[in-house]
Amino acid sequence: MTTELHLLAAALILAVVQILLFDVARTGQYGIKWNTGARDEAMPPLSAGAERLQRAQNNLFETLPLFIAAVLGLHAAGVSNPTTILGAQLWFWGRVAYVPLYAFGVKMLRSIVWLISFAGLVMLIAAFFGA
Repeated sequence: MTTELHLLAAALILAVVQILLFDVARTGQYGIKWNTGARDEAMPPLSAGAERLQRAQNNLFETLPLFIAAVLGLHAAGVSNPTTILGAQLWFWGRVAYVPLYAFGVKMLRSIVWLISFAGLVMLIAAFFGA
């Protein structure tokens, strides 16, 4: 299995972890009864921390399909090289670093880390065109 595919598997684990982090924060605020109920009643706004975890999760889900498509497409094309490996590493490790930066409200560094991860995604997509 290529490095890119290993990072894809790790990205799926990261997605599960982010789902759980947000769910734990939300359930911690609203309670088990709410979580196991129909969730029909209006609830007070989430805490700032829970909202940040939700936004971080949503942000991951914006680029995760592109990452999956890029890695699987490159794998199907038989393309794996130092550039695609670096691109996958930048995207994945950037996404890992992004979670605590967003959760703790670190503003500028969070945006820089996002740009680095996005650059990794662009590197993967560019590899389809031999760039």
